[in-house]
Amino acid sequence: MSKYILLASLISTPIVANEIAFTPTTIKIDGIAESTWDQADWHDIPYLIQGEQPSAADFSGRYKVLWDNQFLYVQAEIVDDILIDKIADPLERYWDDDALEIFIDSDASGGNHQFNHTAMAYHIALDNQAIDIAEDKSPRDFNDHLVSQWKRSSTEPNHIIWEVAIRLYSNDFTDAKPLPPMPLKAGQKLGFMLAYCDNDGSDIREHFVGSHDIKPVNGDKNRGWIDAGVFGQYTLKNQ
Repeated sequence: MSKYILLASLISTPIVANEIAFTPTTIKIDGIAESTWDQADWHDIPYLIQGEQPSAADFSGRYKVLWDNQFLYVQAEIVDDILIDKIADPLERYWDDDALEIFIDSDASGGNHQFNHTAMAYHIALDNQAIDIAEDKSPRDFNDHLVSQWKRSSTEPNHIIWEVAIRLYSNDFTDAKPLPPMPLKAGQKLGFMLAYCDNDGSDIREHFVGSHDIKPVNGDKNRGWIDAGVFGQYTLKNQ
């Protein structure tokens, strides 16, 4: 490990422990908040990572998390006054369109994951394609890792429910050796963070807001795609 990576890990925000409830009912990923979600707590998405702090009408968000033996389930409730997916190629500047970004470290081991898969930073676009950086430093899709669907409210047009079911993978997963997903079990510790890329019509995103406060490195808080040590730590609660 380089001195730079070690330093970044040491000055990351301290990990806060949280529990994720188990669901015996498989959640249908359809953008509809079914009653199964009632057992999970809401968590806000309040922290500015990059850009300007948006007003509540421009962007606000919160999320819930559940698990079963196959999936980690995420439900995000997003208020976004302008939804934009202007770049057709999913591998081109995917961070500059509106996107839900989910960061996962399947064993909460932390460390640098910029060009490896010891942790993942899934950028999920409005067309539900999930992109992260491959080991050759180029973007690739990981659509087989998750199922994503969002739906706009019929009564509140700026309000959407976004649901995702995510399979988890061990640190041994590589692009050359794509291992099968790992089963989830009670007591397992995860690194987890959620963020939203918000573009209101500019060439680049205006706002990047996350669920966890990140201590900047040389003034830069956009560390989640590099350092899994900035994620929150969660424990899968007993069934």
